[in-house]
Amino acid sequence: MNTISPYILLSAVLFTMGVIGFLTRRNAIMIFMSVELMLNSANLAFVAFAHQWGQLDGQMFVFFVMAVAAAEVAVGLALIVTVFRTKQSANVDELNQLKG
Repeated sequence: MNTISPYILLSAVLFTMGVIGFLTRRNAIMIFMSVELMLNSANLAFVAFAHQWGQLDGQMFVFFVMAVAAAEVAVGLALIVTVFRTKQSANVDELNQLKG
């Protein structure tokens, strides 16, 4: 039986990198990339566990996570482009200036 420890360790490292990027970056595009990194690290863990247990449930869940992530990117990038056109900056600290 194959061990999944390296995959779970890689998943944890990628998730930690995503959390650090999410918490430290101010650029909206970098924040979205960090969220995508966290989602992909969770997908890696799902696939590793599904392979170990011989089930397809984890891989089906990954398919739905990827579909939701694609929708999130489409909506998020549209919002970022709109804010950039208005403010000429993708800095999330300046988004509070959009209040009416």
